[in-house]
Amino acid sequence: MSLELPKFHETFNPILDILSDGKIIHTREMQEKVIQKYYSNLPKELLDEKTKSGEILINNRIAWGKSYLKKGGYIHYPERGHVQITEKGLNQKSGLTLKEVEEDSNILNFYTEENSKQGKEVNPIEKIKNASPQDLIDEGFNEIELEVKNELLTKLKNIDPYYFEKVILILLKKMGYGDFIETSKSQDGGIDGIINEDKLGLDKIYIQAKRFNENKVREKDIRNFIGAMSGDTNKGVFVTTSLFDNGAIEKAKNAHHKIILIDGKKLVDLMHEFNVGVQIKSVYEVKQLDEDFFFEQ
Repeated sequence: MSLELPKFHETFNPILDILSDGKIIHTREMQEKVIQKYYSNLPKELLDEKTKSGEILINNRIAWGKSYLKKGGYIHYPERGHVQITEKGLNQKSGLTLKEVEEDSNILNFYTEENSKQGKEVNPIEKIKNASPQDLIDEGFNEIELEVKNELLTKLKNIDPYYFEKVILILLKKMGYGDFIETSKSQDGGIDGIINEDKLGLDKIYIQAKRFNENKVREKDIRNFIGAMSGDTNKGVFVTTSLFDNGAIEKAKNAHHKIILIDGKKLVDLMHEFNVGVQIKSVYEVKQLDEDFFFEQ
């Protein structure tokens, strides 16, 4: 039997086994225990193998296994850098497959593949066989991006509501809008912040930020926001981590004010684009032949 590193989904059951005592442990300790118990028989050159960005490959695959288990609800992150098994994980029998985990994943379900939108089912093996190397690179980057946005939205839904308001103001600043003013938390009158589009503050944008988990923003929330603007400006941005119901969308659309609605999907898209709450981990170079170099004059 040839020795090789496990695929990321082959680490699901080893991870659950290590966490089966229910204790909270650091991610790094979990990785070390998985390797020690399940993969210590592998040659050192395999265990030392690295990704293109310099990360230890087996740690990278265990990390992806951990990430998928979290999406499926088998584990959770009780505190920064730590991991713990859930009740669902404890009740899971051995032999957990990638298909089962993917079927259990329901976060960010508004991100669907184009093939799903068109109602087409694509065999993953056929998809890989028919893909060019560039297709596979793009697919990998898309998968990483969706995972980061998934984690970002989960984090936003659980941070302090006042800090969430500040995150929105920082984002708008990064997007090129003017200086922002945080309103008083005791009496903000429905306004969480004010953006000055110009240096003198003659043109203002009012901000409302609602950190919801499941509840949708409703028509009355938009109505209250419009009322809080009280003639001082006709521009507003309403941001939420969830969704806007149809009544809220119609109220914003038909208002005399210019009101922009940003839901959870749009919010994490913007934060990812403008590097708010995320950081660049790796940069890959893809090189191609320079035909001009070999062109004879």
